[in-house]
Amino acid sequence: MTRVTSTTAAVARPTKLLVVVLENHAPDAVEQEMPWLSAQANRYGTATAYYALAHPSLPNYLAMAGGSTFGVRDDRDPDRHPLAGGSVFGQGPAGVARTYAEGMSQPCEQSDDGRYAVRHNPWTYFPAEHAACLRDDVPAGTPSAGALQRDVAAGTLPRFGLLVPDVCNDAHDCELPTADRWLASWVRAVEAGQDWKAGRLAVLVTFDEDDHTAGNRITAVVMHPALRGVQVDRRLDHRDLSASASRLLGGDPLREAAGRPGVLAAFGLA
Repeated sequence: MTRVTSTTAAVARPTKLLVVVLENHAPDAVEQEMPWLSAQANRYGTATAYYALAHPSLPNYLAMAGGSTFGVRDDRDPDRHPLAGGSVFGQGPAGVARTYAEGMSQPCEQSDDGRYAVRHNPWTYFPAEHAACLRDDVPAGTPSAGALQRDVAAGTLPRFGLLVPDVCNDAHDCELPTADRWLASWVRAVEAGQDWKAGRLAVLVTFDEDDHTAGNRITAVVMHPALRGVQVDRRLDHRDLSASASRLLGGDPLREAAGRPGVLAAFGLA
């Protein structure tokens, strides 16, 4: 692998980012039990010092979406944590940011529903953006049909997209090999689309938190056609994800993400 501590040079720069967040595992387990994702890390790029910010899940998702954990230390529903201000999803005109949530039965669903966990869908916690959430926080569908597949096929993926698996496919309730197979099916579908083929799209796969065995260090794999075995050793966390999303959307990074380099910049993609 090519090791870098800041940025790589002279690579094409994506204008879009699709993030997939899996659940509650440390990098050693991922390497052992997710062979497909591990192969993508070797082929494209991985961050070896990427950290979650807290336990349990929700504060980490809030940091991705809002640049801060907002002091939250539980997994309660949006009605218990109506957050003031805006999120990265609100930085830009309609349609430039979207959430695709697997298992959700209606847009911007505000409570758990079957295998859908609202705590993994951070846009629902920002009531000032509820109208936009109702429009662009949508059920994901499958790799062959549904909202995300349509955007992939049309080459119209948003500048920032968040793909939220259900609580089986994210490895929360099911095993890591299940998540690996699910992830491979989706990423292969995304790579068949024009956004990927044209170099407009980068894909980031990470975890919300570890399993309390790795000091909250987590896997972070960045895929883009310009990357060839890049390993980033600088310390990054979910606020860097948030910073990259804001910049792609034409806004300033929010709250504690302000001034952070961003995941894409660390890989030389911004």
